[in-house]
Amino acid sequence: MAAQMNGGASRLTHDDDSDDEILATTLAEAMQEDEGDYDDVGSISGIQVTGDDLQARLAAAATPLEFQAGLPARFTSYDNYCSLFHFILNSDGPVDLELPTYYWAWDVIDEFIYQFNSFCTYRQKVARKGQNDEEIQVLRENPQTWGCYSVLNVLYSLIQRSQMNEQLAAIKRNEDPNEVAGEYGSRPLYRMLGYFSIIGLLRVHCLLGDFTLALKTLDDIELNKKAVFAKVMAAHFTTYYYVGFSYMMLRRYADAIRTFSHILVYVSRTKGFQKNSQFDSITKKNDQMYALIAICVALCPVRLDDTIHATLREKYGDQFTRMQRGGPEALPIFEELFLSACPKFISPIPPDFDNPKHNVDPSEHHLKVFMNDVKNTISTPILKSYLKLYTTMDLNKLAKFVETDAETLRKQLVVYKQKNRQLRWTEGSLLEGEMTHTSDLDFALQGDIVHVSEAKVGRRLVDWYLRNLQRAY
Repeated sequence: MAAQMNGGASRLTHDDDSDDEILATTLAEAMQEDEGDYDDVGSISGIQVTGDDLQARLAAAATPLEFQAGLPARFTSYDNYCSLFHFILNSDGPVDLELPTYYWAWDVIDEFIYQFNSFCTYRQKVARKGQNDEEIQVLRENPQTWGCYSVLNVLYSLIQRSQMNEQLAAIKRNEDPNEVAGEYGSRPLYRMLGYFSIIGLLRVHCLLGDFTLALKTLDDIELNKKAVFAKVMAAHFTTYYYVGFSYMMLRRYADAIRTFSHILVYVSRTKGFQKNSQFDSITKKNDQMYALIAICVALCPVRLDDTIHATLREKYGDQFTRMQRGGPEALPIFEELFLSACPKFISPIPPDFDNPKHNVDPSEHHLKVFMNDVKNTISTPILKSYLKLYTTMDLNKLAKFVETDAETLRKQLVVYKQKNRQLRWTEGSLLEGEMTHTSDLDFALQGDIVHVSEAKVGRRLVDWYLRNLQRAY
């Protein structure tokens, strides 16, 4: 159990190809081997969940809601989740249930959060249009249905009941997690729901725009392909998507690129071994991550894996080139790719139905925040192209090249230098890191003279040769 929970002491490690293939063919087997006050979760009075009815509820909890479902179906689904979680969390002692499938716990948490996200998006749309008075009245009378507090309370309650954070912390100390698991945490039902609730919190906090807290929730989970979430393809992909996106929104582009690259390389090398519905379901997220990595590389140029670089050129060739070139004409491309690849952000509070114009689209808000940072660095590629030509250069001369005045250029250079300094993860918590210089070009201002130094990064020809030699057979 300990080995499967965290799978070692290193995070974001890149295993070799053989490890990828072994894991890809043994996902199911590996998972099958792994055999406070909660009253606010919500309950439906008079309901007793037993026997066949319980099995039906377990199956229904992991069943996706129809895309075009109306308000009655969404309200009914919320009530069903409340009664199920109330039964699991507030029964007299642990519920003795056998999991319907090895990935059922993930499906429940994933669908629960998806329906919460979908309902909030639907409610926001109704409020902004302000046209359907009947739906507006129903939503106004039920502000707590699919409320942010209720959803977070369920996830935190499942984690606390299972003592999952304590178990993971014990594993990191090389101790027996069963000693801190308690009577609930030792049961597979609570253990797996608690574990995947941590991944769920990462997702919910990211949807709410709290990217720091999103990364903080994974303090006790090791990000490698031996972790429990890696045994479920959808969970594996979801975790890396939201970790990478959180890093990107925190302006830690180098860490975001490494995170996206890790999962994209893994998928590209194992797609021939995973032919199932889970793999098919992450195709859209795969395209979104290529869009996000294109944004990150345009803002923080680094050398990518050959496979990722080739796919990136294939999917976003012209757009990627224009973003790398910089300038005002690249801004619409950044906006387009961001909106197509970002999660569907939600507001933590119900919308204002009386004043539709006051309801701000959460995605537009986060786009505006992100684009403010992009606009500050949009001239960086142009500056870099000129600085690469010289070792020393007069500030006024450079200002004429970029068609601006000396003082404005001085500010741009300071911004450029500051943006090239980023926290880069090495070990410990995902929020920790060392301040590093991410560019191969550095400079210093001495009065009106710019002193430039460039570090040449040689191509790793041995790795390139071995990869292409393997493809030849």
